[in-house]
Amino acid sequence: MLVTVVEVYVKPEYIAAFIAAISENHENSVKEPGNMRFDVLQSASDPAQFFLYEAYESEDSSKAHKETPHYKKWKETVEPMMAKPRKGTPCNVICPAQRMKW
Repeated sequence: MLVTVVEVYVKPEYIAAFIAAISENHENSVKEPGNMRFDVLQSASDPAQFFLYEAYESEDSSKAHKETPHYKKWKETVEPMMAKPRKGTPCNVICPAQRMKW
């Protein structure tokens, strides 16, 4: 399993547009083969800060996500909205260890 936590800072004037774009990306991403989770979180203290929690069954399914039309559209759409480059942090899953609990 491959989990990545992506930190995104959006320019304040683009928050609503970013939410619309990431919501569309989320709806399509969760339908992908190999996708286990695709959560979108907004900081409670800084509305311009977002976190994406992406879990894929394998590195191959994660790479395939980046080749989908919806990901490419999202990336192109939100690029000018970014206050700074997004940062992805790969993570090892400790719990839940069992696939059925995802």
